[in-house]
This record gives sequence, C-alpha cells and structure tokens, in this order.
Amino acid sequence: MEFIYSLYPYVKHTHMLFVATSVLFFIVRFALHMRNSPLMQKKFFKVAPHVVDTFLLLTGLMLCFLIKQYPFVDPWLTEKITGVAAYILLGVMAMRKNQNTFFKMFAFFGALGWVIYVGKIAVFKSAVLLG
Repeated sequence: MEFIYSLYPYVKHTHMLFVATSVLFFIVRFALHMRNSPLMQKKFFKVAPHVVDTFLLLTGLMLCFLIKQYPFVDPWLTEKITGVAAYILLGVMAMRKNQNTFFKMFAFFGALGWVIYVGKIAVFKSAVLLG
C-alpha cells in the first residue's frame, strides 16, 4: 500500500502538466481560430487536444482514488468538476464558427476565469460555492 501512496507526487505533477498543456492548447487554438488560420484544419490541432484532455481526466481520476476523495461526496471536488464543466462549455462556445467576435472573446476569457477558479479550488481544497 505504501507504493500506491508514493505515486501521489508523480501523478499530481503529471496532472498539472496536462492542465498546463490543455490550457495552452486552448489559447493557441483560439488565437488560430480568430485568425481563420489554415493550421486549424491540420490533424494535429484536431486530435492532440483530445488526447491531452483524456490523459488529464485519467490522471485526475487517479488522484481521486489516491487521496480517497470523490466528486459528489466531497464538496470541493464536486465544485472543481462543475468548474471544469463550465470551462469546457465556454471553451466550446468560444470556438464556434457562427458566433460573433464579442461573444467569442467573452466566452474565451470566461473559460480562462473558470480555469483560474478551478486551480484555486485544487490548491486550497475548499469549496466556495458549495461549502
């Protein structure tokens, strides 16, 4: 059992790396999207964010099991998942082709705001809205 607990720092730092990579991909893809760049049609920019986000989710689930805290049981984790869902929703809205520029910018900065909020929850492990 000690071996499992010794994995925590590695899984945590891997998770944080995937968070940073995911947010960086979002920012780069949004900038390319706003410029109507042909790079957005490349397979890499269509597939890589989904691969990164899959590993982000897997490492997040591993952390839940390692620290024995779970969404819908522990309020801070429930709030973190809700914040991630808001980030995803606003990110999808920001990348839509049929939205006006003002709405896209609003959704983009809103999504980044949720990322910052989720990071705060992750660091302090205390719910703000549900606590």
